[in-house]
Amino acid sequence: MRPRRLLRWLRRLAFVVAIAALGVLAARLSFPLPSLDGRVPSQAIAASESTALGAGISLVAAEHPGLSGVASLRRGPDAFGARVTLARAAESSIDAQYYIWQRDVTGFLLLDELRAAAERGVRVRLLLDDVGTAGLDAELAALDALPNFEVRLFNPFTLRTLRSAGYLFDVVRLNRRMHNKAFTVDGAVTIVGGRNVGDIYFARAAEGHYSDFDVLVVGPAAAEVSTDFDAYWASASAYPVNLLVEPSEGGLDSLREAVAGAASDPAAEVFLDAVEASTLVPGLKAGAAGLDWVAARLLSDDPAKALGLAGKDEILMARLSEEMGRSVRGLDLISAYFIPGRRGAALLAGLAEQGLRVRILTNSLESTDVPPVHSGYVEYRDELLDAGVELYEMKSTTVPREDADHFGVLASATSSLHAKVLTIDGERVFVGSFNFDPRSFFLNCEMGILIDSVAIASEFDGIFDERVRVNAYRVIRAEDGGTEWIETLPDGGEVTYGSEPRTTFLERAAVAVIGWLPVDWML
Repeated sequence: MRPRRLLRWLRRLAFVVAIAALGVLAARLSFPLPSLDGRVPSQAIAASESTALGAGISLVAAEHPGLSGVASLRRGPDAFGARVTLARAAESSIDAQYYIWQRDVTGFLLLDELRAAAERGVRVRLLLDDVGTAGLDAELAALDALPNFEVRLFNPFTLRTLRSAGYLFDVVRLNRRMHNKAFTVDGAVTIVGGRNVGDIYFARAAEGHYSDFDVLVVGPAAAEVSTDFDAYWASASAYPVNLLVEPSEGGLDSLREAVAGAASDPAAEVFLDAVEASTLVPGLKAGAAGLDWVAARLLSDDPAKALGLAGKDEILMARLSEEMGRSVRGLDLISAYFIPGRRGAALLAGLAEQGLRVRILTNSLESTDVPPVHSGYVEYRDELLDAGVELYEMKSTTVPREDADHFGVLASATSSLHAKVLTIDGERVFVGSFNFDPRSFFLNCEMGILIDSVAIASEFDGIFDERVRVNAYRVIRAEDGGTEWIETLPDGGEVTYGSEPRTTFLERAAVAVIGWLPVDWML
């Protein structure tokens, strides 16, 4: 290209860049975030013996000073039933914090339980990441107008219609999300784990189901979750919904209609049955029977991470890496979206090379709902295999009925892995929202409970030892240096695949092309 033509091209490029920059500036000025001046502060209501839940739990907690009571919630309907029955038992407060709240059967039924709690005098605080509230503006604004109900949106979109257009002028901020999931009642009991609110997370969506996992926690760790909720509720990223959405006169009517439709939906039957069958609340009120009393503590990102202002010692991954490095026997990692990155891959490979057993279960290309994430994982797969890491990839085929309870999904339904669980030495378990990927490392706010529980750890040892064998592909290095997938059939036979099982050439090609792009940090 001649110098003169190059100069003209550079001038045109500079002109286009300048126009784009002015457009972004104009959009930022036209759609600013509202001021938080006047936002009313509030704090968590501590557990108290004045509530039935608080009194029942305190009876047993006194016998286990410094320890927390924990129980696992594997099955989707049971996890939903636990939330509903706790909401119905609430007497003082409900603090709920979620990344996604869907407009479906479970979403509307649980939202209505929060409304009912507020109308009988319970203080309800609902903190939702705004990326997961599409279509709920009218209902959320109407609930926020109730005397005991307050809704805040985390890192909100200033454009309420065509929200995705907000990324065009505010991508740096909007690319950081609050991925936390917690449901705390009367300051006494909380549910933390991988589940958002929606049919697919409770294993009963028509299009398929997620395999997921939660834990119920009482005691000191539950109190830590309440304190952490307060930090997010008061953070510079939490905006009262009334600053962004005008109240709608028909908002509550819309909610009632949606709830009536959800309750009459055939898909609601299994959820309503789970609520009726739940013995959780009577057990808690009668003295927290059935809980494993162990040391447990919350690991959570500082909410300043959403603004890119958290220090290294305020990042969850730093503390989790320390725990992983203390392993003396091995790790079992279940991560739906697994992209370890250079440092994570080196950590896992190093542990395996030291002779520790490292087992990882993630989605296969067949089962993943985010193929670009699979492309990021593929980059590290062979390196991990060469170091001696055992890799398993979840199948998306029908889950046998005898395995349904173990994976928390409906029998005879296709499934995609969504759980995020790490066990260390078969003795400690980390359960939460944290995916082992760059987005969880650096961009999203995350949380989870680290539990010293052999009982819960053994549940996941059992999954790897007994269930993964038939519900996931075992990935190995082939003799020729390639990669192979071994499928174990129900009758004990094996099938070997030389490429990603049950996928098309176009799907594999798309993953390969995405892998060439420098987008790992966004996945």
